[in-house]
Amino acid sequence: MTLKNLPPDARPREKLLARGPGALGDAELLALLLRTGTAGRGVLQMAQEVLDAFGGLAGLLNASADDLRRIKGLGGSAKRAELVAVLELARRALAQQLQQRPVLETPAAVRDCLQLHLAGRPHEVFAVLFLDARHRLIALEELFRGTLTQSSVYPREVALRALHHHSAAVILAHNHPSGSVAPSAADQALTRELTAALALLDVRVLDHWIVAPGAALSMAEQGLLS
Repeated sequence: MTLKNLPPDARPREKLLARGPGALGDAELLALLLRTGTAGRGVLQMAQEVLDAFGGLAGLLNASADDLRRIKGLGGSAKRAELVAVLELARRALAQQLQQRPVLETPAAVRDCLQLHLAGRPHEVFAVLFLDARHRLIALEELFRGTLTQSSVYPREVALRALHHHSAAVILAHNHPSGSVAPSAADQALTRELTAALALLDVRVLDHWIVAPGAALSMAEQGLLS
């Protein structure tokens, strides 16, 4: 069914304006960005197929322009560019929040930012949030990438980047492509190793987040940093 054949109050644009964005499902919101479907496939159907192709919204949020090109109807540059731009704006908006306020005051923003950056990756990525003396974000950098099961992280490289940014503190983060956010023994050992190495530079490790699509765990909240 095309949008024109839907009752006016069921069309995504009219529904959004009348009831707010929270009233729309993921496919409806995406359909507003896509605007048109393809021959024999309405925009709502296309939007749902895009979400299904990436395993939902979390996967789509981490899709690259090349990933999107493989989807029927997104081969042209215009729609792909708009989607990539919207996703990048979301990442930058969350990062800006962390630059304006101490991250310890906004744990939900930290979680959302890390999920947006890392949760949907098909391989393991290790990232670090470098913070100033007031615990505001200086930079978020992806330092290491690994396979689906492990990632090699070198404390010396983390220390060098902390010195480069004149960081007073850091938050460590990595994703678990398996979907489980339970910290492994290796995760805890790495946290201890990095904490000890950075302490020599008077840089505190405030937390280590593990993220996956739809889930996140703070090792500090679990009492696993000591």
